[in-house]
Amino acid sequence: MYFDLRSNHGLEKEEGMSKRLIGGILICALAGLTSLYPQNSKSEEADQDVPKPQHEVTVTANRIETPLKETGSSVTVILREDLERTGKTMVFEALQSIAQLNLTQNGPTGSVTQVQIRGSESQHVKILIDGVEVNDPINPSRTVNLAHLMVENISRVEIVSGPQSTLYGSDAMGGVVHIITREEKGPLQVRFAAQAGSYGTLASTGELFGGDENIRYSLGFGQQKSDGFSAASSQYRGNSEMDGYRNLGVFGKMGVSLKDNLDLTFSFRYFDAHSDIDNFGGDFGDDPNNKEITQGFILNGEARALFMNNRWESRIRAAALNNKRTYDNPVDDLHPLDWENALYKGGLLKMDWQNNLFLHETNTITFGLEHIREQGESAYHSMGLPGPYDSIFPQVSTCNTGIYVQDLVRLGGLFFATIGGRWDTHSEAGSAITYRAAPSFWISSTGTRLKASLGTGFKAPSLYQLYAPATIYGPAGNTELEPEESMGWDAGIEQFFFENRLVLEVVYFNNRFTNLIDFDYTIGYINVAEATTRGFELRVNARPVDNLTINAAYANTNAKNDTTGEKLPRRPKHKFTAHLAWRPTGRIDMTMELIHVGDREDNFFVGYTSERVRVDAYTLLNAAASYRMLDSLQLFVRIDNMLNQEYEVIKGYGTPGFSAYAGFNIQL
Repeated sequence: MYFDLRSNHGLEKEEGMSKRLIGGILICALAGLTSLYPQNSKSEEADQDVPKPQHEVTVTANRIETPLKETGSSVTVILREDLERTGKTMVFEALQSIAQLNLTQNGPTGSVTQVQIRGSESQHVKILIDGVEVNDPINPSRTVNLAHLMVENISRVEIVSGPQSTLYGSDAMGGVVHIITREEKGPLQVRFAAQAGSYGTLASTGELFGGDENIRYSLGFGQQKSDGFSAASSQYRGNSEMDGYRNLGVFGKMGVSLKDNLDLTFSFRYFDAHSDIDNFGGDFGDDPNNKEITQGFILNGEARALFMNNRWESRIRAAALNNKRTYDNPVDDLHPLDWENALYKGGLLKMDWQNNLFLHETNTITFGLEHIREQGESAYHSMGLPGPYDSIFPQVSTCNTGIYVQDLVRLGGLFFATIGGRWDTHSEAGSAITYRAAPSFWISSTGTRLKASLGTGFKAPSLYQLYAPATIYGPAGNTELEPEESMGWDAGIEQFFFENRLVLEVVYFNNRFTNLIDFDYTIGYINVAEATTRGFELRVNARPVDNLTINAAYANTNAKNDTTGEKLPRRPKHKFTAHLAWRPTGRIDMTMELIHVGDREDNFFVGYTSERVRVDAYTLLNAAASYRMLDSLQLFVRIDNMLNQEYEVIKGYGTPGFSAYAGFNIQL
């Protein structure tokens, strides 16, 4: 929901200073990077032998493999190599380094973690794992909690910014984050990795995998344990108890080739996470025995067949997702009269039939049918000074069916475009029509790429928004709700220099959200709110020498509640990230990462009231290094928040200080 109770404490002046500071950093960095490049013809000739950047392909932008230069959408890819270099164990840690993303977390690892794209709400971001949405059906706004997703067997993460409902349906109003797991062939191999460090952290992953042309398989696990720190920040009074966390996940994947033109793939993923949580952020938010248990699984099966001399590819997917959250907060010395417990269960079944027609080298038609059934139920019980309170949400379900079509156009290796449309019908909220167009133009003589995208999105009301039972204060659920809607566009230019060793990019974006669902205590959920997010993004990717890469990005985001005219909370106007990876020898790998998040506003709750407050900007400096002692053994060390900066992501909640971790990777 979009709330804003603006309190401007001289922010405009400080934002201007921050903008000029970051702009100066970018200009200096660019000048320094450019000076590193050889200017004589001999060096230019040597660069002709430099291999072109790998992994220049996206699957998510068009639902089929497409070179990035043929994609008009703004796409960011995080590779497995990036995850291994930095030693990160959780997906949200990797997403923090993406400039156009804003991550919020209310405490240590295991606390609720959400992602926003270009200033959107977190519920307007669709999260996929191998094509299956993991947005929680029983969450009031169907938001994803990324806290428990470990990197485990992830091959790559693709982020597509802007409305993507034409291909991905409901929830993809602000963008899509697609997590793609790996599938490998070869003799049977075993991987094992472990690390330990600050806050009593111990993490490990293990996997066995192998296969040939006919069968591929993998089976593995990931676990993490941490003593943590106080979720309610210890900078406030009365918060000293540490909030621990433990998580165990198992996963498996198998691919079978029955014929030259028929492939079957099956996968599963299960996790069981236990988190210590606090009652709220700020003074005396501590609770020594408040616990959350989250369990979930995904089952995914896909059949892929080729017909008409491989000109028609047909894929049928069947998937099931189940999530269960349990909360238990018994009485304790600090709360001798208060207790509460709750159970939330949600799940979905998905059928997806996608077809790709390779009609000609100039046209690929993608069309399909998608059907999703989601269900959920919950029960909440509490006791306090006002007396007992119970809220029972009986099991309910809804269905959504969507039909989509897209044409991928390629003309002369210079002009590329995708044009598509979709029609959805929801069992309760009615129908929605969305469209998308994304052209890209390549000027080979100058190494310039022009790109743009225009699209619309929608979000069907959640189960809770539709059916939530009334309270003593009034109604809540509203079966007359309509889908939320968005329209967004972006336009950008990429310039390639020195045989792709230096790439500069600038993108401007504008997103408009309408018919948003908000809550009114007198009449419940209603379609009433509107919002706008706009801004620009700058990126610099450089490889001055073969063993050194430098990436930097800056995102300027203005997010406003158009209903009230206020700024949207928790959105930094400025975010700057930089990443350096250096491999001085074949056995040593070093990385350094800088993340600067500008100041922003937040709603800080004190008792039953809230006030708009400013949350200060912060800068994090992280580093990692690894040494390959043997071909099968790698040692590594990782340091986070090297500057030991005290900061807040959400007002009143704790964040980690200087942290160090060390571990090893073995592959046999």
